[in-house]
Amino acid sequence: MPSTTITRRGVLKSSLAWAGAAVWESRRDRALGFVSANARPRMGAVGTGSRWCQRATGVDGPHGSAPDIRRYGDYVVVCDADAHRRERAGALVKDWTGSAPDSVADYRAILDRKDVDIVHISTPDHWHAKIAIEAMHAGKDVYCEKPMTLTINEGQQMVEACRKTGRIVQIGTQQRSELSFLKAIALIRDGRIGKVKKATCVIDGAPTSPKIPTAAAPSHLDWNLWLGPVPSVPYRFLAGDHGETKSWSRCHYEFRWWYEYSGGKLTDWGAHHVDIATWAMGKTETGPVSVDPVMVKHPVAFKDGFPTDDSRYNTATEFLIKATFADGLEIDIRHDGRNGILFEGTTGKLFVTRGLLTGPAVDELKSKPLPDGALERVYKNRPLVDHYRNFFEAVVDRNEPISDVFSHHRSLTTCHLAGIAARLGRPVRWDPRREVILEDAQAQSFVARERRKGFEIKV
Repeated sequence: MPSTTITRRGVLKSSLAWAGAAVWESRRDRALGFVSANARPRMGAVGTGSRWCQRATGVDGPHGSAPDIRRYGDYVVVCDADAHRRERAGALVKDWTGSAPDSVADYRAILDRKDVDIVHISTPDHWHAKIAIEAMHAGKDVYCEKPMTLTINEGQQMVEACRKTGRIVQIGTQQRSELSFLKAIALIRDGRIGKVKKATCVIDGAPTSPKIPTAAAPSHLDWNLWLGPVPSVPYRFLAGDHGETKSWSRCHYEFRWWYEYSGGKLTDWGAHHVDIATWAMGKTETGPVSVDPVMVKHPVAFKDGFPTDDSRYNTATEFLIKATFADGLEIDIRHDGRNGILFEGTTGKLFVTRGLLTGPAVDELKSKPLPDGALERVYKNRPLVDHYRNFFEAVVDRNEPISDVFSHHRSLTTCHLAGIAARLGRPVRWDPRREVILEDAQAQSFVARERRKGFEIKV
C-alpha cells in the first residue's frame, strides 16, 4: 500500500492558491488508485448520521465524510443505535461497492472482528472517547469526527491510549487540510504580520428551543444504547419546521445543544477555529492559564453549573470568552461577527475562514510569495492532500496524521474550559502542565464525568 508523493510548487507561488483548485480536485481523482483493490483498508462505521453521510438520515443532502473516505477504503460493517439509519447506511455501501456490509447495533461487535482495520466514529460527542480508546486497544486505527471528547479527562485518556498503543488516530478537523488555513499559518510563521498577539475566533451562536415534551422513543431507536455513558433520562421530541430533523429533541443532530452530550458551539465550531488558532500561535503543547467568561447567555437558568430546566436546549447561545496564555497571548471565542479567525500581530492583521483569506499580508504575496515548501512545512512536511487521504497515508507509513490526538486535546481543552467557565459564570485558572483547574474544586469537578454503570471504558 505505497503512498503517492504530490508536489504543489506552482500553487505555492500564487497569492491565494485558488488558481490551483483544479489541481487540488484532480489529485483527489488520482487518489482513487491509492491502493490496489485487494489491499484496501477495511472499515467499520460506528454512527451513521449526517456527519457520516446525510443520505443515511433520510435527507438528500451533501454533508458527510463517508463519500470521500470510501475513496481510500471499504466499509465492511456499519453500526448505529437507530435501525433505520443502519439500513440506509447499508444500502449506501452496497450502492458504492456492489456488496452489502454487515449491520450491527453494538460497536463492540466491530472491535472483535479481525477483518476490520479502521474504525470510523461519527457518533454523538459523548460516545467518541469510549469507542476510540477501546478501538485503539483492539488494534484498530481510528478516524474520529470532531470534537474528539466530551470532557478534558477523556482527552487525557485518549492521549494515554494513543501513546500506549501506537495506533494512528485522525480527528475530523478538516480545516487542518484546507488551503486557506494552511496559507494563513504559513504567513504567520514567516512573520508577515509580525509577532502574533491575539486571535479572535467567531463561531456563531447556538439555537434555543421551545419546551420539548417527553415522548416514547421510536421503535427503531435503542434510546438506552444511544445514551450510553451519560445518565438515563426520558426521550424528548417535538415535531416542527426546525433544522435537519424537522424537530426539536434530545437526540439526532440536536444533541449538540445539550451539555449532557456536547459543548454547544464552544466545541462544535470551537473544535475547528480554536484548533487553528492554537496551531497558528504555537500553543499545541500547552494551554491557557486563565479562561474568563466575559459575557455568556444561556437559554435556561443554571445552578452550580447545571441547567435547572431539562425540557429545553441548554448550551450557551451568546458569549465572549477570553483565554489567556502565560506569555500574554489571547484567544477570544465569541458568537458575533463574521465566522472565522482574525489574527492580530504587531505589524498587521489576517482574517481566515473557509474559502477566504484576506489582509495586507495576503495582498503582498503577489510581489513577495511564500518560500518554496512553506505550506508543506506547516503540513508536518507531508505532501498536501485532502484530510482523509492524509489519514490513510499515515496509516500506511505509520506517521502522525495532520490532526493528531495530542495537539487536538490541547486546543479542545481550551474549548472545554470555556464551557466550564460559562456554566459556572466565573473565570477559571488552569495549570497546563499538570492539566488541573487551580483553587476551584467545583470547577475541577467538571473536568471529568462519571460514566453510567455498564458503559465504563474497558481496555
